[in-house]
Amino acid sequence: MICVTLGRARHTRMIAEHQFLVEQGAELVELRLDYIGRAVSLKRLIDARPGPVVVTVRRRGDGGRWMKTEAERMTLLRSAIATGVEYVDIEADVAAQIPRYGTTKRIISYHDFQETPDNLEDLHAAMAEEDADIVKIATMANSFSDNLRMMKLVKEAKVPTIGICMGETGMITRIMADRLGSPFTYATFSKDKKMAPGLLEWKEMKSLYRYNEINEDTEIFGVVADPVAHSHSPLIHNKAFEQQGINARYLPFRITKSDFPNFVNNCDELGIRGLSVTIPHKEHAVDECTQAESSATGIGAVNTLIFHEKEVLGYNTDYRAAMDCIEELFKVDRKLERPMQGITALVLGAGGVSRAIAWGLKQRHCEVLIASRTLERAQIMAAELGCRAIEWDERHDQRIRLLVNGTPVGMHPDVDSSPFKASALNQFVAVFDTVYNPENTLLIKDARRAQCRVITGIDMFVRQAAYQYKLFTGKEAPMQLMRDTIKQATNPVQLNN
Repeated sequence: MICVTLGRARHTRMIAEHQFLVEQGAELVELRLDYIGRAVSLKRLIDARPGPVVVTVRRRGDGGRWMKTEAERMTLLRSAIATGVEYVDIEADVAAQIPRYGTTKRIISYHDFQETPDNLEDLHAAMAEEDADIVKIATMANSFSDNLRMMKLVKEAKVPTIGICMGETGMITRIMADRLGSPFTYATFSKDKKMAPGLLEWKEMKSLYRYNEINEDTEIFGVVADPVAHSHSPLIHNKAFEQQGINARYLPFRITKSDFPNFVNNCDELGIRGLSVTIPHKEHAVDECTQAESSATGIGAVNTLIFHEKEVLGYNTDYRAAMDCIEELFKVDRKLERPMQGITALVLGAGGVSRAIAWGLKQRHCEVLIASRTLERAQIMAAELGCRAIEWDERHDQRIRLLVNGTPVGMHPDVDSSPFKASALNQFVAVFDTVYNPENTLLIKDARRAQCRVITGIDMFVRQAAYQYKLFTGKEAPMQLMRDTIKQATNPVQLNN
C-alpha cells in the first residue's frame, strides 16, 4: 500500500486534494498538519474525510514545519486520536506522553536527516516498546550499505516496520518496501511538493514502478549511476516490461565510485539480475566482471552487467548500438562490404561512450581522431585504442567524414551549447550526437542546416536499451514503444503535434 503525503498551507486545498487522491485510487493519505499556515481545524479535515488518514504534526528538527509550541502540537496529536483517525504519527521521544485511545493505530517514528545510525536494531527495539503498532525509521543513506542494513531490519522485524533510507541513494528502500514486509510506503502527491529527500511521486510509484504488483517473484533490474535522477532508462524498460507482461522492475540506483564494488557484490543477494551501467562507472565496471565479452574488454568499459549463478557478466551495448547506427548511415552511399573502411572520424570526449564508439570505429578500419577538453585523457585513450589525439582547439581544422559527440555538451538544461562550430560543418560530414535529451540538440540543428546526415542520441539510446533488454529478459525489445516513450519524455510537445 502507498501512503500519499499531503502538505498544504490551506485547509480547502488539503481537503480538495485528499478528495481527488481517493477518487484516483489512493488507499491511505498522510495529512501533514504542520504545513497548515493558520490554526488547525481538525473538524474540517477529519469529520468528512473521504478515506483513511495518517495524522502527522512534524517538528522542524524532524524535517517538519511546525512553528508553534510543543504543548500545542501534543494537544493536536491527542485530539486527532480522540477523533478516531486511523493512524497517528508520534515521534519516539514523546510517545510515552501520548497514550493509546480507541482504535487509532500508533506509528512510532524516528528521523535522522544526516546519517543512518550504527545502532538500528537497538533503536528499533526501544521504539517497539513504546506501544507501537508500526515502527517507522527514516534515515539518510550515505552509502548503499545503509540500504542493506535498513532492508535487513525491516525484513527481520517482529513488529510491522517501515524502514526508509532518504535521498537518491535510498530510493530502493521505498520501492521495495512491500516486498520486504512493510505495511506501507510513502510517496508525495506532486513532484513540486517533496517533503523528504528521495520521496517519489505517487503516480510514479503507482504507474511506472507498479508498486502494488511487486512480489517475491519480481525480478529486479536497474541503472547504476551518480547522479541517476535524470535517467530515462527506468521509464522505457518498465513500460516494455509492462507491455510484454514480464514480472520485472527496473530501478534507479545512485551509487558513488567508492561504493560501486560493494554495490555489485551485494546485487545477487538483493535479487538484482541485471544492470545498465553509466557515468561514472563504465570503466570501473570491467574490474567487477568475472567474465566479459571481447568487445567490452577491448573497449575497457562495460555498460551492462548480468548476474547469473554467482557470475558477473559484462557487455557493451553502447558499442553495438553505435555501430548499427553508423553502418546503416554509410551503407546508403557506400555500397561496400566494409562501408566504414578508410573514413576519418573525429570523436569528441574521452568518457565511456566515446571509448566504445572509437574502439568500434577502429575495428571497422576507420582513422579515428580523439579530442577532449582534457588533452591528457584524450592521449591516454588514443594510446590504448590505437587512435590519434588532437588538441581540443584543433578540432575544427580536421578533414573528417564523421563527427561523433560523446560529451554531455548540449544536454538538458544546457541546450544552447554545442561542442562544435556550425561554420565548420558541411554536407560531406555525417554528425552523430550521443546526447538524447533533447533529441534535437544545437549540434543536430546546426548539422541539419548544413545539410549533414545525422544520427541522434535517441537512435543510439533506443538501440542500446533494446540490446540490454534482450540480455535481461531473453526477449526482443518493443523498440517502437521504447522510441515513442523516450520521445514523449524528452519532447512531449513534438510528439503530440
